[in-house]
Amino acid sequence: MDALGVRSERAAETVDALVIPGGESTTIGMLLERFGVMAIVRRRMAEGMPILGTCAGSILLADVIAESNQPRIGGMRIEIERNAYGRQVESFEANLRPGPAARWDRWHESPVHGVFIRAPIITAVHEGVEVVLEFEERPVLVRQGTLVAATFHPELTSDSRVHDYFLREVAGFPAGRNI
Repeated sequence: MDALGVRSERAAETVDALVIPGGESTTIGMLLERFGVMAIVRRRMAEGMPILGTCAGSILLADVIAESNQPRIGGMRIEIERNAYGRQVESFEANLRPGPAARWDRWHESPVHGVFIRAPIITAVHEGVEVVLEFEERPVLVRQGTLVAATFHPELTSDSRVHDYFLREVAGFPAGRNI
């Protein structure tokens, strides 16, 4: 499986799935608009392209961002609050527990370890959104069809289950597909 950077309209048209990483959600949203990628991602998402958004990526997928009119992709029926756990110095790590929609056997092997850096909180999930993982009774990994949002950074641990879940269970990819 090949991973490609998506920084242009052409790249956004050619990938089979998209991972929107953490970072600064306002800046990412502005860059998506500036380089003409936002409209393509929205169209491809509507056509069923699988998308995983982690931390800032989850903010960009949310239909509602508390007290913000920043550029966003939207499309995921969640409400989210940016930096809700606090500032950078209040970042933390924690074990997560399976939520009501944790039907994949691998979620139950051992706790998933989450790294929360200026992390958002999902304050509401609406119809069609499944809660896969939770922390302190709050959703931290949710799925809506081919969209997945994580409010933590799964790429900062050695546990590949979030990415495996996205690639295999959500996107249904065999080896050799571009993402």
